Amino acid sequence: MSGFAAASVISIDDDSTARELQAVFHSGLFRVYTNPDVIGCEVGGALKNVIAIATGMGDGLGVGDNTRAMVITRGLAELTRLGVAMGGQRETFSGLAGMGDLIATCTSRQSRNRHVGEQLGRGRATQEIVEEMHMVAEGVKTCRVVMELADRYGVDMPIAKEVYGVVYEGRTPMQAYRGLVRRKPGAEGEPG
Repeated sequence: MSGFAAASVISIDDDSTARELQAVFHSGLFRVYTNPDVIGCEVGGALKNVIAIATGMGDGLGVGDNTRAMVITRGLAELTRLGVAMGGQRETFSGLAGMGDLIATCTSRQSRNRHVGEQLGRGRATQEIVEEMHMVAEGVKTCRVVMELADRYGVDMPIAKEVYGVVYEGRTPMQAYRGLVRRKPGAEGEPG
């Protein structure tokens, strides 16, 4: 432990159990919050890995801070849209299980998913990257499921679609990033 503050979320629909678990884990610099929105917390926790791959691809390409901020911000909009369509609560995605986890995973040098994306951005193949890792980068498999869920719920997921294209369809990270900026412009609250 490095002795710095951290926080986490316990998500369970039984408030009594959530509070008991909170009391067990909450200590000193480690704050534990409860959230009854299990769907929202699960969706946020899974989809942030796909957005982290997209962010890492940009880092590998050297696209810069403004583009990274765009991908993270628009990625949050994507995972919120899908999460709400699946029954999650919009507020969850602006909290630790949404925005907090997304920022940490997209910017941390220890993020396995961001690492995969960065290596993809440098021109390496997905299989080669995954085989040399000693841990799992969940976003590689999750992007396939995300595309299935997006189709089932009728949700536009352009960033996730581009990640899927790179990981499974042979698109290059540069093609993926160019695909994102070629989308029809719209209002910030709209998909895309």
